[in-house]
Amino acid sequence: MTASLPGFPPAQIRRLVIKIGSALLVDPDGQVRADWLRTLVADVAERRAAGQQVIIVSSGAIALGARRLKLPKGGRGSLEDAQAAAATGQIALSQCWANLLHENGITAAQMLVTLDDLENRRRYLNASATLERLMQLGVVPVVNENDSVATAEIRFGDNDRLAARIGQAARADAVVLLSDVDGLYTANPHVDADAMLIETIERIDARIAGMADSGSASGMGSGGMTSKIEAARIATGAGAHLAIISGKVDAPLSHWAKGGRGSIFLAAPARRARKGWLAGRLTVRGRIVVDAGAEKALGKGNSLLPAGVARVEGVFARGDAVDILTEDGRVIARGLIEYDSEEAARIAGKRSEDIAALLGHLPRSVLVHRDHLAMV
Repeated sequence: MTASLPGFPPAQIRRLVIKIGSALLVDPDGQVRADWLRTLVADVAERRAAGQQVIIVSSGAIALGARRLKLPKGGRGSLEDAQAAAATGQIALSQCWANLLHENGITAAQMLVTLDDLENRRRYLNASATLERLMQLGVVPVVNENDSVATAEIRFGDNDRLAARIGQAARADAVVLLSDVDGLYTANPHVDADAMLIETIERIDARIAGMADSGSASGMGSGGMTSKIEAARIATGAGAHLAIISGKVDAPLSHWAKGGRGSIFLAAPARRARKGWLAGRLTVRGRIVVDAGAEKALGKGNSLLPAGVARVEGVFARGDAVDILTEDGRVIARGLIEYDSEEAARIAGKRSEDIAALLGHLPRSVLVHRDHLAMV
């Protein structure tokens, strides 16, 4: 299966999301690396000519805007600086993409999204519909987080996870993250000469997660290997492959397709659309710790009953997303809670027939219904 996947050939990957980080697109002086970007756009044009639909997730607005506004620390000295830099730089970034794609006979579209656009179910479906229509029209969407209005509390924080969520919304077959390293290594290759590349990852377990670092080496972007593994969790859970390849070479997609190195996280069986959206959510309001019996029941596809709850953590309202954990701290599921945190804490560990006496009413017999729950 994996032998034919490197390069994500158009014959097998109908729809592809490509993510480009700030450090690849913008040089240390705050200028677009136009010559390199032109080779990437040529790659995109070649793939489109072969029948592959492409969506681009592009960082770079803050880095470009910071130079124009002469802001210190690359525009990341404060939230206000980052927002101003993003607002200024996004125009230049969009114009750059539009011009280079136009040179290849391709129409570009801009989509700016916030975390809430993809966490709110109705707005997520709207974004999905827009992406689908743009694909039908033969347009290449260029997507970025709307950092001009995003705050520290309500933002993706990196475009790796944004790319995975866009891939999910667009029902993409694969996502490629262009990086300053050519894949996932057993250790940080910048500091450990014995680090070995892992070419294929079939399952993201604790061992794989433990190989990640959390920083961005360039100081220009915001994502490290940790964010890329989180992106892989989202993408593979939505039924899409995800690759990490080097973007430090010209024509990086062609280079990879011709034998360049990279790591591929293989897609898991796709969940139903709503459950995939739930599992891919990045914001949760609380945590429900369950006992071994409840863990087993959830694994069989059952709803979460109050009797199986050991404790409730956090403050949340009915309908909020919560993580469901085992008593040793493993997150096993995510779902929409049927009770607020105060009521959930009161009925934790209680049988359904006892809840009415505790609350004075029995509106719902389950804490999280199986239709609103996704295993992770």
